[in-house]
Amino acid sequence: MPHPQKPADAPRRAIGYTRVSTGQQVESGLGMDAQRAAIEAEVAHRGWELLEVATDAGISGSTLRRRPALRRVLDQLDHGQADILVVAKLDRLARSVVDLGTILGRAQKRGWALVALDLGVDTSTSTGELVANVMMSVAQWERRRIGERVEDTHAQRHRRGLRAGEPPRLPEEVRRRIASEVAAGRTLRTIADSLHADGIPPLRGSRWHPSTIRHVARSVALDHALREAGG
Repeated sequence: MPHPQKPADAPRRAIGYTRVSTGQQVESGLGMDAQRAAIEAEVAHRGWELLEVATDAGISGSTLRRRPALRRVLDQLDHGQADILVVAKLDRLARSVVDLGTILGRAQKRGWALVALDLGVDTSTSTGELVANVMMSVAQWERRRIGERVEDTHAQRHRRGLRAGEPPRLPEEVRRRIASEVAAGRTLRTIADSLHADGIPPLRGSRWHPSTIRHVARSVALDHALREAGG
């Protein structure tokens, strides 16, 4: 769905984003204030309209999913409510090449720009767009490397008769009960309802679901197969 058109002479609308990760930075405000001042100065210099400066305070940059302010800002940009995302430092926005590539891909697809003041990244210019394309290519390469490492690790664990993933977090007696009831031909819904009726809590949420029962049964079967393969 196309975004509403702005008047041709309207100033470009910018949203600033800052992040501080330590309690000391949050309490002192030094890191946050310095980032905000740099963003406000650049936006004023460019003659843009600064809609807001959003902040994730005391939050690690390890993953985008854990930063509510950034998720909200990216959604606003995707929906045409602003034109440019401005950050004082690129590592405040993304701590990995993969995450940066994801953000740049969204910007390119949805038609908004990213400006990172410390490294001179500016996708509102043709040179900046070229730099962004190089970064996205590197991010794609890194994703493939990560996938290959995961596959190699899984293959090695399978050869050693070990499960290729996180260890099960459900109590073993619950896993065995689910597996035996599935083997006995009970429906997934019936098993889920019986676990709930017996007061056995699921790992997530308040109720058991057929999809969870199916996943646990497959997990138990995989463990059995790996033990058999390992002798």
